[in-house]
Amino acid sequence: MIESLRGLGYSTATALADIIDNSISAGASEIDIRFDWAEAHSRVSIRDNGAGMTDAELETAMRLGARDPRHARSSTDLGRFGMGLKTASFSQARRLTVASRRAGETIVCLRWDLDRLGEAAGGGWPLFEGAHPGSEHHLSALDIQPHGTIVLWECLDRIVSEGFKAQDMIDLVDQVERHLAMTFHRLIDDPARPLKLTLNGRPVAAWDPFMTGHPGKALESSEFRLIHTTGVMVQEHVLPHRDMLKPAEADAAAGPAGWTSQQGFYIYRNRRLLVAGGWLGLGERGRAWTRDEAHRLARIRLDIPNSADAEWKINILKSTASPPVILRPQLQRIAAETRERARLVFAHRGHLLPSAGRAQGVRDVWDAVKTRNGTAYRISREHDLVASLLDRAGPLKTDILALLRLVEETVPVQRIWLDTAEDKDTPATGFTAASEEDVRTPLAALFRALVLHSGLTEPQARDRLQRTPPFERYTALIDALKIEDDETQ
Repeated sequence: MIESLRGLGYSTATALADIIDNSISAGASEIDIRFDWAEAHSRVSIRDNGAGMTDAELETAMRLGARDPRHARSSTDLGRFGMGLKTASFSQARRLTVASRRAGETIVCLRWDLDRLGEAAGGGWPLFEGAHPGSEHHLSALDIQPHGTIVLWECLDRIVSEGFKAQDMIDLVDQVERHLAMTFHRLIDDPARPLKLTLNGRPVAAWDPFMTGHPGKALESSEFRLIHTTGVMVQEHVLPHRDMLKPAEADAAAGPAGWTSQQGFYIYRNRRLLVAGGWLGLGERGRAWTRDEAHRLARIRLDIPNSADAEWKINILKSTASPPVILRPQLQRIAAETRERARLVFAHRGHLLPSAGRAQGVRDVWDAVKTRNGTAYRISREHDLVASLLDRAGPLKTDILALLRLVEETVPVQRIWLDTAEDKDTPATGFTAASEEDVRTPLAALFRALVLHSGLTEPQARDRLQRTPPFERYTALIDALKIEDDETQ
């Protein structure tokens, strides 16, 4: 039975998160994870300063299915099935040792060893007392703690397989850090009682998928409660377009799986992340939404109480959830609104509307035209520079219009979508990767068109350019623009 449970689908990161859940449920405020590289004798340990366990409690904890998931439990408990300690550990290692101490009591220690199953009379599953001979020093940190627990994984056959090298262990630690930074970010950043989580002695910094409080966000709603349920809270977020972010901010906001994969619902139980992204099977016109580029900025926080585990179909890995049928219409509406706002931000590169009471920027170059067969994109003949060029074209006007139609009809839309889907990230456009000289030329041409063709004064033209994506960050270049006297003749 235990051997079959090893194939439940844990990764090293998700298995460790399950062990950390137990530590948090035991009241731990400090948790240290250690990866010790020793080739085939490598090991992983998790030490906490939680309440610890008595001998009887430890024996119960080491039994499979020690808890009925239907039973009521503390509102702060992160477990459910009573299996996480064992199944998570055995998914990575063949030997599991747990040492624990209650305040004022002696250390107790029990061990599972899958290689020694069947040694007991009748072929039972023996629990051994104490660490494996030679492994006692890996539990010595508990000697100087008044209370707490150490979980030790040895014989890491699911981690240190054939060909696994020291660099692979380093890469694995990095993957684990990213996952834990996301899964426990709200607990790490808790202002009242922050969780101190360290990995090989280095603090794990929280990764906030919502960029909470960032001034460039298009949407950060207040928290609100869903009806027809108890304790389910929602908050909608639309992140800033990458053009509105510094490179380091954009890289960090992408998350462990990248911008496109991280969109969707984030489901939390007791502020612990269960599901990171995805649209929960919701959609429109009979088709479920997929994670696509246009909605990559949409992220929705969803908090559920631990009393709703069965209702939401939380699985044993705490990695999937399915909302109750009665809540799906509400979630559908919330998701549709957030997705539409995110699509607009993505399409307009973070610039939705001109500032209230201020002149708007230059008209967009591209117009979206709805047709019976879908949406067509046309170069705006009303754009100031285009209109100015056509007015001055003389006998070349027919050829210029022909060129514009040729460009409109040969935009490689399918290839753009395919390349965007395959690339790690969208390319830097909107002059974000251009030199200052590359920006100065189109700025000067637009400035001349606004003054000489559209009839704006020079200050008005500068003001409009400063409100036009993507030029608003080039204030110094815009301020230096002027019409020479001979151009006005």
